[in-house]
Amino acid sequence: MAKIHFHTLGCRLNQAESERMARGFRLAGHEIVDHADEADIRVVNTCTVTKNAGDDSRKAAHRRENSPANQRIVVTGCHSEVAPDEFAKADLVIPSVDKAELAALVQERFGLEGLALGMDTRAAQAERVYPLSLATTRAFVKIQDGCNLRCSFCLTTVARGVSRSRDAEEILTQIRELAAAGCQEAVLTGVHAGSYGLDIDHDFGWLIDRILNETEIPRIRLSSLEPWNFKEQWIELWSRYGDRLCRHLHMSLQSGSDTVLRRMNRHYDGPHYAERLNWARNGIPGIALTTDIIVGFPGETEDEHRASLDFVRESAFSGAHIFTYSPRPGTQAAKMPDHLDAATKKARFREMKAVCDADAEAFRHSLLDTEQQVLWEAEKKSHASGLTDTFVRVRTDAALASPNTITTTLMRRAEGNVLFGEPIPRIF
Repeated sequence: MAKIHFHTLGCRLNQAESERMARGFRLAGHEIVDHADEADIRVVNTCTVTKNAGDDSRKAAHRRENSPANQRIVVTGCHSEVAPDEFAKADLVIPSVDKAELAALVQERFGLEGLALGMDTRAAQAERVYPLSLATTRAFVKIQDGCNLRCSFCLTTVARGVSRSRDAEEILTQIRELAAAGCQEAVLTGVHAGSYGLDIDHDFGWLIDRILNETEIPRIRLSSLEPWNFKEQWIELWSRYGDRLCRHLHMSLQSGSDTVLRRMNRHYDGPHYAERLNWARNGIPGIALTTDIIVGFPGETEDEHRASLDFVRESAFSGAHIFTYSPRPGTQAAKMPDHLDAATKKARFREMKAVCDADAEAFRHSLLDTEQQVLWEAEKKSHASGLTDTFVRVRTDAALASPNTITTTLMRRAEGNVLFGEPIPRIF
């Protein structure tokens, strides 16, 4: 039996894939350990979405001073696809397309014996025969991989290949297992989750409907969607399934300037994006809308920056991931003229953050004195912590809430990025 440690960088999809890879090792009788210096094998699941993510991935694959001398380093993920030379000193590099078989490939390469029962690490067989080894409050479920787009700032197409939908029966089986193991929330993840089904004559709404109709998972959360994939007819799913479908949509904007969006090679403009926000707000009361924004894109003028600020302010997002543009070698954007200096990009980041922070605070304050469904995730000595279905962090007295439960909670006060609530006792 070997001890395996996972170091996962980047997105929720990477987290979901690491959980499935770890499961392959467990099925073969190996142990997943929390500390890298305890491991016989350290798996680094890399990310390349930004330059910093790539740098962090490279550093994570370095040999650590306190690690065992014979520790093996295995690398996989997006950054190892686009910059393989940076991982030449790793003991094994697994292509992203082979991630599902990583445990079997590692065992074969390093002569790990494992358990005979667990040597069948095929994903479909594992999901149908073996139970999950680890129940979690929230679990990431991969539904799709790859991308057919060529955004000028991104290397995802290079790293992950074309868009591919996962078999619906496999997804349903995994979610049923999660529910049976006590998991309260499944987060549907993918490079472009909203494009699910386009290669199999279905769509994302069809999958959501099947999951909520054919499983008993208490709560489903959607991960990032692209605005061109979002369909107005999906709105009725929230009315049909109520609290089981989280009132939270994350739709990447990237810029509120139409001219910048064209240089980014994004397939929408401001009015198209705003129409989707209006569909959601008009059809799903209380919905939280979050987004991704890039500031300082090559050639971004002051007028374009102001247009982006104005659009973001009008959109009133409840949260935003803001990125300062950094060039990624191999992308169209890296070759564009008129890259901005660091001071200008830093100043624009601060301005955008101020707008987004104010809107996020306003959204949190709008929840005060209302009742929200909170999934309690963790408990410390003094307090319990959880998330509303609208993805707002909530705390309460530790004695009032139990981890891995969903309770109706009255929002009492706000403090920083957190709301403090009081669970309402159920009356039978």
